[in-house]
Amino acid sequence: MFKVIRRAWRYLIFALSGRLNELSDPRVQLEQAIQEAKEQHRLLTQQAASVIGNEHELEMKLNRSLEETEKLQANARQAILLAEQARAAGDERKALSYEDSARAFASRLVSAETALQEAQLMHERARQASAQARAAVETNAMALQKKLSERMRLLSQLDQATMQEQLNKAMGDLSGLTPAGETPTLDEVREKIEKRYARALGEAELTSNSVEARMIEVERAAIDVEGAARLEAIRESLGLDKKPEIEN
Repeated sequence: MFKVIRRAWRYLIFALSGRLNELSDPRVQLEQAIQEAKEQHRLLTQQAASVIGNEHELEMKLNRSLEETEKLQANARQAILLAEQARAAGDERKALSYEDSARAFASRLVSAETALQEAQLMHERARQASAQARAAVETNAMALQKKLSERMRLLSQLDQATMQEQLNKAMGDLSGLTPAGETPTLDEVREKIEKRYARALGEAELTSNSVEARMIEVERAAIDVEGAARLEAIRESLGLDKKPEIEN
């Protein structure tokens, strides 16, 4: 029973995820992916900055160790020289005092050289880690730039797809391929107009062939003859009945 419930739950999650991906706006999903990539690059840059900062800190410690070692060496040499000078002057007590100082400087020098070796080793490891961090940031920056370029291409392609979908819908509306809804298609309007025009032509044809139409034509012809005769009489009364002769 538990196995069936788990299988049903996994199926439900998969179905809902697929439906969510289907309904999600690709433009929003694209921006989410870019923002996630930017956040990853920011975190990687912060980590690299810490690694590089550690290298610089160890480098400063290494420089201080070098300075301390050189200073102890110089003090040990100076103590030995002073001891020799005091012995040459016959002051054995002072010579022994300088030798004690030289031995103290030498002991501290041994410790300082050990610390210097450790500092050099730590600095070398930090330098290698910094080089890797810089390379990682540079590689990730190139990948991020590539994603940004890909975003521009995908946005352009998405705009083209949207425009093509709108064009396809418009062409479908014009060709009458879309389902009938509240707005009639062009084919439906054209069919309605052609039907009315054909009916009007039929009615005109029937009207022109009727007796009343022929009687009207006869009356109109008689009126035209009478009007022509009346016009001729008016011309005669004005002395315009004769046309002027053309001189040769």
